[in-house]
Amino acid sequence: MSDPTLRPEVAEGELGNQVEGYLLWQARIAEAEQRAREFVRPMDWLTTSQRTEIEQSYVEDALRRARKDLERIAARCASLRAEYENRYRELRRRCVAWTLGLCAGLAAAVTLLLLR
Repeated sequence: MSDPTLRPEVAEGELGNQVEGYLLWQARIAEAEQRAREFVRPMDWLTTSQRTEIEQSYVEDALRRARKDLERIAARCASLRAEYENRYRELRRRCVAWTLGLCAGLAAAVTLLLLR
């Protein structure tokens, strides 16, 4: 933690997210490699170099697709977050406006009652 203004719990949460992301990506790589091996297993006529080349191509394609999926999900998450934040601000403004209006109305009513 080089920045002293960061709170420790924020930095730890960020590190946890990075570690989790790394582990999930490594699991995705392992899954793609396993699927590639299963894909070429029935192709007995392939040479070792052909088998390796097909496996690498399969893994690259699977990881490229996974990255695009993750980027699309991340963009949607950011979009939803902005949408919810805007909605929350709007609801908070309404709540404050109603509260102020109610307080002003009550103050006016009490003032009228006290003036009689």
